[in-house]
Amino acid sequence: MPLPHIDPIAFSIGPVHVRWYGLMYLAGFVAGWALGRIRARRPGSHWSDEDVDRLVVYGAFGVLLGGRIGYVIFYNLPAYLAHPVEILEIWHGGMSFHGGLLGVLAAVWLFARRTGRSFFEVTDFVAPLVPLGLGAGRIGNFINGELWGKASGLPWAVVFRDPRAGGVPRHPTELYEAFLEGLVLFFILWIFSGRPRPRMAVSGLFLLCYGTFRFAVELVRLPDPQIGYLAFGWLTMGQALSAPMILAGAGLFWLAYHRPERSTGM
Repeated sequence: MPLPHIDPIAFSIGPVHVRWYGLMYLAGFVAGWALGRIRARRPGSHWSDEDVDRLVVYGAFGVLLGGRIGYVIFYNLPAYLAHPVEILEIWHGGMSFHGGLLGVLAAVWLFARRTGRSFFEVTDFVAPLVPLGLGAGRIGNFINGELWGKASGLPWAVVFRDPRAGGVPRHPTELYEAFLEGLVLFFILWIFSGRPRPRMAVSGLFLLCYGTFRFAVELVRLPDPQIGYLAFGWLTMGQALSAPMILAGAGLFWLAYHRPERSTGM
C-alpha cells in the first residue's frame, strides 16, 4: 500500500514550522514524566514528584545531545565534518538511539551524584519510562518516510514516496520498532517493575529486550546508505551497536539475581 501523505510539518506559527518529528519527542518526554509520577507514588518508591521533574529535565538534555552527537559520530561523520552547520539541523531527523542512550546514562550519572542515589537505583527507575518515547520517535520516522526496510510482498508492506525507495513495497520497519521497542517493551518493563526487584534487574531487562528487538528488526531494515553493511552481507551498524546491549543486559540481569547481597527497589 502507498504511504499516506502526511505533511511532516504539523503546523506553522509565522516563519516557525513545528514538525511531527519534534512533537513525537515532546510526546515521549510527557509520557515519561507522567509515568514517572505514577512510579514515584507507589509505596516504598523513595521518589517524589519533584525528583521526577528534575530527572526528566536531565534526561531530555541527555537524549537530545547524545542522540544527535551519536548520529553524527556513528552514522555520518564525514558528511557533517564537511558541513558542520548541519549538525544543528535536528528537524531534518538524524538521531541515534544508541547515542541517546549514552547521553541519558551520562545524565543519570550526574543526577545520581547530585541527589545521593546509586547509579542503578536511577536507571532501574528510568527504564520503564523510556519505551513509549521510543515508540513515538519511530512514528515520527514513519511520518518522515525514512528508515524503511527491504522490499517485501507482505500485505502490509508500504510504498514510500521517497524516490530513493524505488517505488516498491517495503517493510515498514519504523512501525515494527514502534511496536516492539515501544509498546511491547513498555508492557514487559512496566509489569516486571511493578514488584520490588533486585537492583540492576530492570536495567538489565531493558538492555536485553531492546537489543534483541532492534537486532531482529535490523534483519529486514535497510542499512544507512552512507554506511551499508559492515560485514557478512547483513550486519548493520544498528546490530553492531545492539549486540553489546544484549550481552550487557544479560550480564546485569544475571548479576542482579546472583550477587551475595542483593538490594531491591521499585
